[in-house]
Amino acid sequence: MNPGVEQLSLLATDEPAHQPSTDAVRLLLFNAQHASPQRSRRQAEWIAGQEDADIAVLTEVSSTQGGDALVTALTERGYATVIAPQPSTPDYRTVIACRTGAVRPVPSPVTVTAHRAPAARVTVGGHTIGVLGLYVPSRGPREQRNVAKRAFQKAVTESLPRLRAAFPDVPVIVAGDLNVIERGHQPPHKVFGEWEYAFYDSFQAAGLTDAFRHLHPDEIAHSWWGRSGNGFRFDHLFVSTPHAVGVLACDYHQGAREAGLTDHAVMTLRLGLPSPEGGQGEAAATRSG
Repeated sequence: MNPGVEQLSLLATDEPAHQPSTDAVRLLLFNAQHASPQRSRRQAEWIAGQEDADIAVLTEVSSTQGGDALVTALTERGYATVIAPQPSTPDYRTVIACRTGAVRPVPSPVTVTAHRAPAARVTVGGHTIGVLGLYVPSRGPREQRNVAKRAFQKAVTESLPRLRAAFPDVPVIVAGDLNVIERGHQPPHKVFGEWEYAFYDSFQAAGLTDAFRHLHPDEIAHSWWGRSGNGFRFDHLFVSTPHAVGVLACDYHQGAREAGLTDHAVMTLRLGLPSPEGGQGEAAATRSG
């Protein structure tokens, strides 16, 4: 386990609202927006009530009381394993919470601010899944503009081949707030440079498929809105390309944002897994349109 990675495997005080699926990976991506302890507990209650949150990846989690309250509340609401890296100095972090205890934290392949990039080996229905959560820094203050963002993005790009090598022949999911947009984004945003588009491209180059684009190649979608009202698709879910055929659903949901729990849309993913008979789990189900 990485130094500074806290794993809580405590006896939950409540039964999980939903039992973990055994034939599909059900993952939810949620930006915690450095919430206060009170709002963090409301976030945990909302997340625990979502069927597609067997694995919850939470970004922009504070390293202070609000983040600690979120970790505790998730554990109390049926998340048997919560991987919550604690930075050595105050910074945002990424948390991976799982309804199952069949989870093993693995060393993050990202060598820069690894508390923003926890990794885990998760067992779902007898199948091994690799999960990497990411929270890319924003542009930062004027005197350090883009320094942290460039360094983290470079480290992530270098880590992706190592991540794939660490999980050969099994599904790998990368989920996070990347603070970048794709080429051809609508509306276009001139503030992004080639180095930021190249970062988004590096996932495909490493053998990872944008799960949302896989199902919705032409849909205009946004997960965050600036003060001007312009939308940005900052939050992303990637699946190892050989396993993208198993993506049953990948969507953005605005309910938690509209309720004031976060300022980002929530993303969900359902990835079908082979059944004991050799089928594709939920693959017979209708994919989201």
